[in-house]
Amino acid sequence: MTQLVLERIRGIAADLMDIPVHEVLPTSSPDTIEKWDSLHHLNLVLGLEGEFGVQFSPEEIAKMQSVESIAWLVQNKLSRAE
Repeated sequence: MTQLVLERIRGIAADLMDIPVHEVLPTSSPDTIEKWDSLHHLNLVLGLEGEFGVQFSPEEIAKMQSVESIAWLVQNKLSRAE
């Protein structure tokens, strides 16, 4: 994954969850960010789809359990689209 993709995802997550971006780490997950509930997860998915121009399957959405796993998934989709 590229640093740019990771930073964009961190920014989106921070904005949607109304927390400072420095609190969103690659290891951040629903277990470590109190506001990361199912509604915020859905909003994050929608935000990522809009920002990166990708679509996620229900299976992919279920696998999004950390910022790092999301970044790898997004990067994979972007690489396949090139």
